[in-house]
Amino acid sequence: MTREALLVVHTGRDTARATAESLAAALHDAGIGVRLLPNEAADLAVADAAVVEGPGAAEGAELVIVLGGDGTLLRAAELARPARVPLLGVNLGHVGFLAEIEPEGLDHTVRHVKAKTYAVEERLTIDVTVSHDGSLQHTDWALNEASVEKAARERMIEVIAEIDGRPLSRYGCDGLVMATPTGSTAYAFSAGGPVVAPDVEALLLVPISAHALFARPVVVGPDSVIAVGLLDGGGSAVLCCDGRRTYALPPGARVEVRRGAEPVLLARIHPVRFTERLVGKFDLPVDGWRGAGQATT
Repeated sequence: MTREALLVVHTGRDTARATAESLAAALHDAGIGVRLLPNEAADLAVADAAVVEGPGAAEGAELVIVLGGDGTLLRAAELARPARVPLLGVNLGHVGFLAEIEPEGLDHTVRHVKAKTYAVEERLTIDVTVSHDGSLQHTDWALNEASVEKAARERMIEVIAEIDGRPLSRYGCDGLVMATPTGSTAYAFSAGGPVVAPDVEALLLVPISAHALFARPVVVGPDSVIAVGLLDGGGSAVLCCDGRRTYALPPGARVEVRRGAEPVLLARIHPVRFTERLVGKFDLPVDGWRGAGQATT
């Protein structure tokens, strides 16, 4: 059976194009076929690649290898999740919290891919529904977060949050973020939410610039259901999933967020503890640490 990997590339970056071409050649030499999406194939000088398109582009592939930042990985997740194919990220962005590999480690990566010596971990996702007057209007999902945000810059929105069928609080705010642990280091982090390790199963609710007595983030269990109701006359709002897909919310709309039916799979070659990843990605100061195994002189 032919082994294949789908490459998803941020071709707007010179570094990404050059890295993708080198990686494709190395995979070919390792006996692994390469798939490319049509628009990206046109920007890359890759011989013998299969050009695939549509929602089934990742079906039957062994890996989806992503070259870019977290935004490119989130785009690739839309193809990998329904196909149950693991994502392997090569960080060519700024922080690249979801990425596994730095560009200088590609040769090492290809060796592990060829030998299938990589681990696969599941990341919790969220499923999102929008209803109005009891009628289902829209469905979506997210790996990082779903946010309900004001659509007009000059006016905040009025919403009421609910957890497991009971009201939590009413907010006048710029929005609310409902995030996964994976998304706790993304939009929810910039909104003041807590950092949650990805192996913790939980859902986060984080207000954005809330004018309310209680404006703290809330962390609930993975089987809880978070709902946000847009109050009549409370301003126009928009639902945004993973910063990629938007849906205009009418007054009175209700957004429900629950644990996703399908996780996203991430391939891991280098096991790194979450704390080490935090320190490395955010360049946190740890000078003077005298933990286990450290010199005390």
